[in-house]
Amino acid sequence: MTINILILCTHNSARSVLSEAMLNQLAGKLGKDVRAFSAGSAPSGRIHPHALEVLSGAGVAVEGFRSKSWDEFTQPGAPEMRMVITVCDSAAAEQCPYWPGSPVKAHWGYPDPSNAAEADRKHAFELTRQAIGYRMLQLLLLPLEIMDDPELQRALDDISKS
Repeated sequence: MTINILILCTHNSARSVLSEAMLNQLAGKLGKDVRAFSAGSAPSGRIHPHALEVLSGAGVAVEGFRSKSWDEFTQPGAPEMRMVITVCDSAAAEQCPYWPGSPVKAHWGYPDPSNAAEADRKHAFELTRQAIGYRMLQLLLLPLEIMDDPELQRALDDISKS
C-alpha cells in the first residue's frame, strides 16, 4: 500500500516543492512505495524559478509542479496521508501551516532560500535542496511499512535533529 506524505509550507513555492520532488525522486530510485505531495496554507500561485532550476540540475523531473492549496487534500477522494511534514522556518517567525487529523506530524524547518541576497540565491536553493534530500533519504531508509505511529513519530523527531 502506498505511503502518502504531505509536505506543507506557507506559499508552496520553494521548500515544500523541493521536498516533494526530492522525496518522489529518491523513493523511485530506492523502489519504495512512497508518494509525496506538497501544498501551502497561502499558496503563492507560482513555483520559484530557482527551485525548478536546482531540481532540474540535479536530474529531477520538474514537469507538472504547481503552487496549490492544502484545501485540495481535504476534499473527498484526496489521498489519505500517513505523514504531514512542515518545512517552513519557524525560527524566522514564519507562520507554519497546521494540519489537523491523525497523520503523524513532523516539523523540519529550513530557512527560506528566496530570502537570500540575489547574488547568493541560486546557491541557497541548491543547499536547501541538498539538506532536504538528506532528510528525505533518512526517511526512506526507515521500515515505514511496518512502523506504528509512535515509532514513526520518534523516528521523524530524530531526523529533525540531524
